[in-house]
Amino acid sequence: MGDVLLKVNGADFHVQAGDGESLLSVLRNRLQLTGTKYGCGEGQCGACTVIIDGRARRSCRTVAATIAGSITTVEGLEHNGNLSTVQQAFLDEEALQCGYCTSGMIMSATALLRDHVQPSDQEILQYMNGNICRCGSYPRILAAVKRASQRLAQGGGHGR
Repeated sequence: MGDVLLKVNGADFHVQAGDGESLLSVLRNRLQLTGTKYGCGEGQCGACTVIIDGRARRSCRTVAATIAGSITTVEGLEHNGNLSTVQQAFLDEEALQCGYCTSGMIMSATALLRDHVQPSDQEILQYMNGNICRCGSYPRILAAVKRASQRLAQGGGHGR
């Protein structure tokens, strides 16, 4: 075990992490940030997606001790008690059902919209590929990402 400094959702945390311990494990078990979900453990389902320095990354396959940048989890997207534009769009479009994929989908969509405020349907599908929804809510997820994109393009919203 070694001491690791992580910047998560704008705050610095000193945590003990085992050699090779995943960022997912540290977030959930040490920092109690349980919005990031354990899915497959192999980086294939997207449930564990977080944003590291603006890029969507699978936290189950990321070694905690290797992170030098800023980490954002789904808990870090709200601002002054308000949901982010993407989170609100997911609620408005009812783009969540069982919740297994929701935080990973929201984090991937957030990362996409930070780089491409007005992506085409094909760009959304391509970027979100690899995020698995067990319930098959893909049409509503696509609608939510498009709704968030429209709001952001119009200058509304926050916490892309």
